[in-house]
Amino acid sequence: MPMTKQILTRPPERKPVIRFADGRQLELSRPLVMGILNVTPDSFSDGGRFVDCDRAVEQALRMIDEGADMLDIGGESTRPGADPVSAENELARVEPVIAAIRERSKVPISIDTYKASVAERALALGADIVNDVSALRRDPDMASVLKKHAAPVVLMHMLGEPKTMQQQPRYDDCVNEIIRFFEQRISYAETRGIDRSRIILDPGIGFGKRLVDNIDIFARLGELARFDMPILIGASRKRFIEMINATGSAPEKRLGGSIAAAVMAILHGADIVRVHDVAETVEALKVVQAIWTEA
Repeated sequence: MPMTKQILTRPPERKPVIRFADGRQLELSRPLVMGILNVTPDSFSDGGRFVDCDRAVEQALRMIDEGADMLDIGGESTRPGADPVSAENELARVEPVIAAIRERSKVPISIDTYKASVAERALALGADIVNDVSALRRDPDMASVLKKHAAPVVLMHMLGEPKTMQQQPRYDDCVNEIIRFFEQRISYAETRGIDRSRIILDPGIGFGKRLVDNIDIFARLGELARFDMPILIGASRKRFIEMINATGSAPEKRLGGSIAAAVMAILHGADIVRVHDVAETVEALKVVQAIWTEA
């Protein structure tokens, strides 16, 4: 797909925003960086590093200083093969962290959960966005929570469940199937009172995808522009990078591939990249934008 300057820097006539319930908003006239904060013992990359509240808050403040436009806080791992946790355990992990961050910063906070009770409590504590990997399929009460709080929601495509999603996933045409999935989930959200202006789409890199599917998503990301909604890509440190460049390195060593994926996502039309390495990604995107603007 040919790339134009308008893909990286939105033209004045198309500058969508993410609107929050309290009147704040994030403009999408430039690429946004979402910092990942997993307060879990078993996430694929940083599991166990930030289960302590003080360490989690320290990491959150560090990412904010490094230029994160928003934070995504998760209390349940959704890595391939992960077992679910109870809402009580998930809340015990995320509640103190959200409360402490909100006391120190107004940075937009996304709660990474598919459970309505967790989303409800997180939004009450000051979270702004719900990042639902199930796209409102797992909990029938999630849509009503979103409507009540007028909260933006990330609808992500996933084939199956985290426990089984990488067990021989198959598609006839991955991108077309993702498009049909989004058509269905957007319709579902709208019929339950969630305005289109509050929906963000995530095609789900690595969530029930083969290497060929992940690459196809990047190459054809522009096809999601038909929805005229913000597009989020989360490719940071994921296994497809190791499949392309097999070094046997741990996930946290996949910095080069992660930055390359973030840059390619933005150049092909993504509005938000969800990353572990905030400072490095912010620097890369600033350089790309400066060169792109002058080219």
